This record gives sequence, C-alpha cells and structure tokens, in this order.
Amino acid sequence: MSADTAVVRPTLAVWKFASCDGCQLSLLDLEPELLAITRAVRIAHFTEMTRAHVEGPYDVSLVEGSITTDDDVARILEVREQSRYLVTIGACAATGGIQALRNFVEPGAFPAMVYAHPEYLRALDTSTPVSAHVAVDYELRGCPIDRFQLLEVILALLAHRRPIVATHSVCQECKARGTVCLAVLGESACLGPVTRAGCNALCPSVGRGCFGCFGPSEGANVDSLTQWLRSHGHADVTLARLLQTFNAAAPDFREGATNLVATKVTLGAPPRSRKERL
Repeated sequence: MSADTAVVRPTLAVWKFASCDGCQLSLLDLEPELLAITRAVRIAHFTEMTRAHVEGPYDVSLVEGSITTDDDVARILEVREQSRYLVTIGACAATGGIQALRNFVEPGAFPAMVYAHPEYLRALDTSTPVSAHVAVDYELRGCPIDRFQLLEVILALLAHRRPIVATHSVCQECKARGTVCLAVLGESACLGPVTRAGCNALCPSVGRGCFGCFGPSEGANVDSLTQWLRSHGHADVTLARLLQTFNAAAPDFREGATNLVATKVTLGAPPRSRKERL
C-alpha cells in the first residue's frame, strides 16, 4: 500500500490520574483482543504499556483516576481540549474512588494518620470525579472495570454507535448464573439490588455479599434496601460502611449512608497522628 492510500488509524490515548492502575491493567488483560485493537487504532499515549508518546489531538482518550491535586485539575482540562471523545474508566474517575473518603472528614485528617510530616503533602481537600471538571462523553464503571465492557466501548466509538453496556443490577447476574440470593438467606448484607452489573456477580457466587464496586445501578433505591437489611438484623453502622467503599461519593450511595448514620461516626474518630504514635 502506498503512502498516498495508507489508512489513517484513529488515535487512542490512556491517561492516569489518582488511581491504582487496575483499570489500565484491564485493557492490557485483553491480550489477543488488544493486538487486534492496535491494528485498528494507533495508541498515542499509554505509559502503562509504552514510553512512546504522540502529540494530540486524540480521537479517544480513556481516563483513569480521580482529581486530587491542582496539577490534576490543569491536566484534565488539557486532556479534554485534546480529545474528541473522553471516556472515564473505573470508580475513581467516575465517582472519586475510595480516596473520596477524604471528602467526609476534616481536611488533612487521613494524611496525619499515615505521615510524620503531612505538611509536605500538596493535595486538594476533596477527591472528585472527572465529570466535576470537564465534560465526559461516556463513563465506564467498576473497580476495576470489566475488560470486555471496555472492549465494547472502544469498538462502539470506532463504529460511531452507542456502547451496549449493562445498567441493570447485580441481582440479574445472580439469577442468570443460578446463584442463590445471599440476602434472602440472611447470610450477608448485600448491595447487589442497587449495584450496577458488570462483574458477573463474582462475590455472591463465592458466598460473599456484593459491596458495590460497580457503583449504583439505574434507579437504585438505596434507602429501601437498607431498611430491608436493617429489618433482618444488620446494624446501621455496618450498612453505612458497606456503602462507603469504592464509590463512597456516588450520590445514591453517599445519601444512603448519610441517611443511616452521621458520616463521621461511620468512619470513626481519627486515631492519633503518626507523630503522636511515635
């Protein structure tokens, strides 16, 4: 094929903010599918995979991680400006992640528990989702995301169609795989009825209640579920803590936890600082 007739591949960029890299690894876990993707798109930026970098603009940007520093704020504005489509991947990018627990306590409370000199840290008082700062074209939930849902999103964008990704609850996945309801059995406090599908009900399948890593499902009635679980012997503090994990700042989960118990009570009083313990 001559240079004049060469097909110009769309460019794909993957960006990391405050996160654990698990969602980026989900893309690498595609393995054979990833090879096919690289034949269809040009990976312009993906530091988890390569040091190579191609300047923008980019057709698709996948963004992992929450916004937790002033530098993050400036950088996400640059990514948005350079991207035709911006897709957030994972709980951190979509809702602020587990690091959004800082939003429920006094500024600096958590660093003081860990670091002898937290005054050297430079971070915002809150951890916020990408959508709080720029327009987002599509959000893919999960902690981590499902790699095949990610593949569907990439293929859909290349084909200029809307991605087909489940928005129903984990309960439907349990039914599909024949898993007996743990909540009905009374064995576990389970967030399956209010959590978005995507994990194939992994935790319930091994006897562990769902703890909401894919965030709230569409139309989630968290108050109704927590009232039912309370009537079956589960304590308010236990349920509030269950809601305050990977998607603690998701509005449905945040409001559900707040309605149960005052948030600072569920997190517990901050222990002594590291300097005091030393």
